[in-house]
Amino acid sequence: MARTTYVQDPDTGELVPKNEYVPKHSLAKHHLIIGDRHYDGLKATDGTDISTRAKHRAYMKANNLTTMDDFQSTFDKAREKRDAYFTTGKGGATSRDDVARAIHQLERMREHPNRR
Repeated sequence: MARTTYVQDPDTGELVPKNEYVPKHSLAKHHLIIGDRHYDGLKATDGTDISTRAKHRAYMKANNLTTMDDFQSTFDKAREKRDAYFTTGKGGATSRDDVARAIHQLERMREHPNRR
């Protein structure tokens, strides 16, 4: 028995053999990477039309706003600081000696419960 692959028609919901399926809609108009299509119909939260790159840029400048990508170097520096904090022993890094010290203290507390 031969295997057959099916595609579900998005309009009817029916399964159609893959070699017989013909898409009714072009996907090209749905791709947001093409040009400035992602600006089409875009509005700010206050209702201002920002449906072009120029309008968006002007709106952001007029309202003293920015996008997250403007902080990329800030995020990179913060990541370096976090990594250094957790790996150099000057912060959150736990060394073998730290673990040994904690075990020793717990054993001492078990042997002498009234002493700390």
